Amino acid sequence: MYHGVVHRLPQAVLADIRKQDLMRPGDRVGVAVSGGADSVALARLLLELRPQLGIVLSVVHFNHQLRGSESDADQGFVAGLAEHHQLEFLAASADVARYASERGLSLEAAGRKLRYQYFYRLLEGKLNRIATAHTLDDQAETVLLKITRGAGSRGLAGIYPELKAPGCDLPESDRSRSTIVRPLLSVRRNELRAYLEAMAQNWREDPSNRDLRHTRNRVRHGILPQLERDLNPAVREALAETAEIARAEEQYWVEETERAHKSAWLAPAFAGGNEEERMGALRNDILGSLPVALARRLVRRTAESLGLALEFRQVEEILTLSRSRKERGTVVLANHWTARLAKGELQFLKPEVRPSSPNYEYRLPVPGSIEVPQTGSRFEALLVSPAASEGYNPDDLLDPARLDGELWVRNWRPGDRFWPAHRKAAKKIKELLEERRLRGMERKRWPVVVNGTDLVWVRGFAVPRRWRAQTPGPAVWIREVRLEAA
Repeated sequence: MYHGVVHRLPQAVLADIRKQDLMRPGDRVGVAVSGGADSVALARLLLELRPQLGIVLSVVHFNHQLRGSESDADQGFVAGLAEHHQLEFLAASADVARYASERGLSLEAAGRKLRYQYFYRLLEGKLNRIATAHTLDDQAETVLLKITRGAGSRGLAGIYPELKAPGCDLPESDRSRSTIVRPLLSVRRNELRAYLEAMAQNWREDPSNRDLRHTRNRVRHGILPQLERDLNPAVREALAETAEIARAEEQYWVEETERAHKSAWLAPAFAGGNEEERMGALRNDILGSLPVALARRLVRRTAESLGLALEFRQVEEILTLSRSRKERGTVVLANHWTARLAKGELQFLKPEVRPSSPNYEYRLPVPGSIEVPQTGSRFEALLVSPAASEGYNPDDLLDPARLDGELWVRNWRPGDRFWPAHRKAAKKIKELLEERRLRGMERKRWPVVVNGTDLVWVRGFAVPRRWRAQTPGPAVWIREVRLEAA
């Protein structure tokens, strides 16, 4: 039993990794370990496969602070595991319950968002792969949940073996390799526990994983076991196979949709005076000529590119308008957006927002992030290691040794002056923005970052020479990421 479990499972995982090209020699891989059986098994598997894969392995842990001292004990367990096997230990923590309350999210959604934000920060510096312990059972649960909520092939595709880090500003040669990978999607959870038991490796149990107030736990401990008993003993494998089929079909449709979008897309323009803005449009002759399946995807893809999520009903209303013989018509969407048929175009419009005051000011932790509604974006202050700093534009990096006190994101104010690198002298912000012909509310809301009384960052300009980081050397990188439109 010991020989079979301990030797068969690692080779099966190795075969999957190579088949899907999830890791390559030289990859700097962080294995995400919560302390539970699945993630501990993944860490031990990758440790065993490290010589064959040729990877540099680290242990990554995110403390959700949901169970007080138990959460801290989980972190201590994972840190001890890393130390025992002489692996680098990388950890972060956040008050997930507070974040969930502030954002109106479930604990699961809030935890995932904060956890993956941490993963993405690591992928911008120390690591180029993060491996998570999603199993075949997780895949089956995800697909079943998607089915019950209504899903096309995108939803049925479930958990992808590889997930690219969004907006990862790395050198072009590295960007395509900064990913989150799931090497255990073909492995059952009970196989992983048998593997750990065979080598006498312990793990931590999280009682919340059996709390039936959580939807996924009801699927895991109630619905799927009943389906196995009453319908199909291999229902988990069947759902996982469905996901694999759907992923291949989804890839095909994504490529087809992109081709259609390039042909049909019309650039943004102003419409209707000051009351609304045409964010973009589709040529209605092209949209109307497409098969229904592709037309649906084109409408949804176009809306998503504008930050607008459409329900199936809304997509159908848009297509009904598109294929009618009317010359004009309107469909009302969420948050006052509209889709309008006019002049042979299917236009996506939203009302212009005019806040009463452009002024704002938010503290920006280092490292950390803050969302700024006035700019429709999130500002992030990321720590960049000396080894990684050479891959960044030096005009974007601040010297952490020169930063004294807190950073604040605010709009510029009359009298503010800034001296971007490569300029002969400092100028008023007003003059810098006038050079770019910025007008109106956009100019009034233009963001700056302040350290004490000094402006150290202004959107679109190089950081001042006196604040620039030494290369190579530690650095702080401030970046702005657009939020999804309301």
